[in-house]
Amino acid sequence: MLPDIRDEKQLHAAFRWDIPERYNIGVAVCDTWAEQEPHRLALLDVQDTGIVQPVTYGALRTHSNRLANLLVSSGIERGERVAILLPQSREVAESHIAIYKMGGIALPLAVLFGTDALAYRLDDAGVSALITNAAGLAKLRSMPNGLRPFKLLLSVDGPEGSALGYDEALASQADTFTPVDTTPDDPALMIYTSGTTGQPKGALHGHRVLPGHLPGFQLVHEFFPQHDDVLWTPADWAWAGGLLNGLLPSLALGVPVIARKFEKFDAAEAWQLIADLKIKNIFIPPTALRMLRTIPDPRSRYDIQLRTIASAGEALGAETLVWAQQELGLTINEAYGQTECNLVIGSSGLLGMTKPGFIGKAVPGHTVAIIREDGTVCLSGEVGQIAIRRPDPVMFLGYWRREKATADKFIGNWMTTGDQGIQDEEGYIRFIGRDDDVITSSSYRIGPVEIEDCLIRHPAVALAAAIGKPDPLRTEIVKAFLVLRPGFTASEQLASEIRDFVKERLSAHEYPREIEFVDSLPMTTTGKIIRRELRARG
Repeated sequence: MLPDIRDEKQLHAAFRWDIPERYNIGVAVCDTWAEQEPHRLALLDVQDTGIVQPVTYGALRTHSNRLANLLVSSGIERGERVAILLPQSREVAESHIAIYKMGGIALPLAVLFGTDALAYRLDDAGVSALITNAAGLAKLRSMPNGLRPFKLLLSVDGPEGSALGYDEALASQADTFTPVDTTPDDPALMIYTSGTTGQPKGALHGHRVLPGHLPGFQLVHEFFPQHDDVLWTPADWAWAGGLLNGLLPSLALGVPVIARKFEKFDAAEAWQLIADLKIKNIFIPPTALRMLRTIPDPRSRYDIQLRTIASAGEALGAETLVWAQQELGLTINEAYGQTECNLVIGSSGLLGMTKPGFIGKAVPGHTVAIIREDGTVCLSGEVGQIAIRRPDPVMFLGYWRREKATADKFIGNWMTTGDQGIQDEEGYIRFIGRDDDVITSSSYRIGPVEIEDCLIRHPAVALAAAIGKPDPLRTEIVKAFLVLRPGFTASEQLASEIRDFVKERLSAHEYPREIEFVDSLPMTTTGKIIRRELRARG
């Protein structure tokens, strides 16, 4: 927990880790609160019809206990992997809690995954049980080798084929369960990270991953929880950000979480949700924030009561930061990390710990540095790789069945990220880009973030992505893919105007020599732009 000290230097000096010798995520996010206040609100589950169903901690305990009993009676043993393929819903929360309490390993899977991605993860992890819905079952049946056998297959949409109905199966189970006695280092959660090369790898985390997240979570949400806090994130709870920067820490701290399934992110619907449910805290990817910007003057249109905005997944950019300060009266606090070691860098407007163009400083309790290829620490202003020193409670236990890949992730005691950055003399860290996203043009190394941030300042541009395109003279040139705002039409004249706009504001070597107008940008389930797909287009 973060001490309530409103001075940055004093806060860092006072912070100490206090992780108990026995710890279980399921108990921490559910049973502890259910024992004290069973009627305390845990979730607001927004149905497709718009009806909001409140879920208490007591109800979460009852349902998760029944599910834990069902898993055990189905032959699922401690350490076996149980996959969850569902959009945001109470069943996702119940499933995570049950899996942790019975000693299994939760494997969240994004609902946007295609059949090949699902088949690979299910097989690689050796999944014993799966909790999904009718849409998930349809995907499973269309996988290359069809529906694989599981010890237990549940569908929240009711029984279908070999799948038992979730509610029907739970109804016959006892509503009491004694959680297994786990240590912070016992495996609890595995999330596959795509990385930049090779097949996805399962990042295995211990129960300690949740207390490891709490200081950074409280920092970016400005000493969360405060009175009447309610948190929402549009990020899929299958992503480390949605799960560990949203759902689990909020529940652990006794704050209600909004569960709302978006088939596709819609800015107007998002603003309406924030107003209707009096949401105080949001965790939202930068791309979604840029989409929110397309709704002019939101405070006059909606009854917004936001207290904090946190963002992660990509660099935010100064333009979006200024927009939030001017339009919402709030500072967007950035969070940085990876699936393997998340929320280790952050910013806080309340503490004055923010600087435009920088993602923040090391969160109390974490040691972060910019390092060279030999593992030595860079000087201030020197470009290098962002790295985190071990041991660290939020750091992964290792990659699932990949000892060499785990070893290769480290240089000495530094866990490398593959992200290029710079640290200034005050300790602020600037994110430049992934190793493979950095553009080399006429001997200059250019990060795409600064270019994209400049591009979206142009009144015609809604979204932008910059890549390096091979060029025989300059090694690479900057190419921009742009999504236009409503009312603007793609033309060479507009492209020329935008090129001049960037050239005047950045420099002659950073402006996009080539511009392609597109209807949309390829994005991951977490809202990151998939630049490798754009590079493949050329």
